[in-house]
Amino acid sequence: MSFDQIAWLPLCAGVTAAGLVLSFLAFRRRGAGAGLRGAAWSLIPLAAYLTGALPALWQAGTAVVGFVTGLVFSPTVWAGVIVAGLSALLFLVSGVLRRRRGGAAGGAKSRRAERAQAGAPGAGAAAGAGATPTPGATQPLRRPLQAKPAAPADDDLSDIEEILKRRGIS
Repeated sequence: MSFDQIAWLPLCAGVTAAGLVLSFLAFRRRGAGAGLRGAAWSLIPLAAYLTGALPALWQAGTAVVGFVTGLVFSPTVWAGVIVAGLSALLFLVSGVLRRRRGGAAGGAKSRRAERAQAGAPGAGAAAGAGATPTPGATQPLRRPLQAKPAAPADDDLSDIEEILKRRGIS
């Protein structure tokens, strides 16, 4: 049905009249505030007709309804919605994986840096493995590798070991 096939004046006048009757009933039951608000809403259809806004409202309404029906009943659109959902899911999963891997890689890098500073074997051995001294070249003086002092025993573990020894369990 097109816009021109509808008799708009009787329709708008009828909706306004019905709204005003309901507004009067609301005024009597719930007070002046409810009645006046109902009257304001009731006058909108007649105002839209008299100002010529109905064709614009009709076009906006048909555009929205056409979009929604095209969205709901189109398999192509649903395929696009599914692909967009899959894309969002992949973004979320990749973010979780990057956070996990970033923390582990950062920890490994810091451990390698600690070993290099402490002069642990294996940290600098790979870097100097390919370098061969040239005859006559002066070599920088290197400090001899010092053994790391043994880490102090953990207090919790020493307490547990002491309890086990007292009980005769070793």
